[in-house]
Amino acid sequence: MLNMARKKTRAVDSEDKSAPEGAKEKSSEKSSKAVAQKTQTGPSKSVWREYFESAIYTAIMFVFFITFIGRTVGVPTGSMQNTIFIGDHFLINKFVFAPGSHPFFLPQREIRRGDIIVFKYPGDRYNKDRDAKSNPPVTPYKDYFIKRVIGLPGETIEVRGPYVYINGNLLPEHRVTAGMGITGVAPDKAPLTIYNTPARSGEPYMVYYKQSTMSGEDEPIPEIFHFAVGGKPYTIPPNSYFVMGDNRDDSADSRAWGPVEADLIVGRALFVFWSNDESAPRGNFLIDFFKNTRWWRTGTMIK
Repeated sequence: MLNMARKKTRAVDSEDKSAPEGAKEKSSEKSSKAVAQKTQTGPSKSVWREYFESAIYTAIMFVFFITFIGRTVGVPTGSMQNTIFIGDHFLINKFVFAPGSHPFFLPQREIRRGDIIVFKYPGDRYNKDRDAKSNPPVTPYKDYFIKRVIGLPGETIEVRGPYVYINGNLLPEHRVTAGMGITGVAPDKAPLTIYNTPARSGEPYMVYYKQSTMSGEDEPIPEIFHFAVGGKPYTIPPNSYFVMGDNRDDSADSRAWGPVEADLIVGRALFVFWSNDESAPRGNFLIDFFKNTRWWRTGTMIK
């Protein structure tokens, strides 16, 4: 019996060896299909379903980004010219000024003098109806403003003409003489015209004044200014910052409506990703996009 079983086994092996190659390939294809059927866990995704899922993932990441990390903002006014132009659109870093302790491995820090920050407008409590009458109208605690940090919590600040004093010491700023723009159909939206740029001697940033201010002419203080002007130094409250626009003679800032509380600060301005020349003439939308875009501003760091 044992010999017969051995003979049968040998016969089967010889049949397998003598089987044609085509039969072997078919059997292997059947086995691979069977494995694929076992591993398939559900119906195949349609193209539209894949598009939908990709859109959902993208939307989630976008919401996460604008909520916790960054945001994009456009500039409609000229209070920061020529550091920031009217029509600049830039990215905000909302992560850098996170409250609380700052772990060493995270790119976070305290707010410093000279930082250009974006914040929720605190409202002008000292100039009645000015917010509603401004062009464009602004809504306190809703609209975003952008200014430069000049005074820190606890410091005493005073503005005398083109000079800013912190705790009685002159603040080093690179002061440039400038005037209204002269290009385009809307000169008030064009970049400032520079008249005089003295050599820099280590000042960290540039500010712009009218010729009359730089020459020391005794001009009346704007009626809307109430803080740190008129020979009255102002001490900045705790957890608040004194901010000013770089276009000093055309900026409503902390001199008008007081310091900005830290809770209202959204983040730090990073760089320009698109800039549209608002002073240029308008016509066809598509042509205007290519013609009026300030391509050279793309990627400009804001500092």
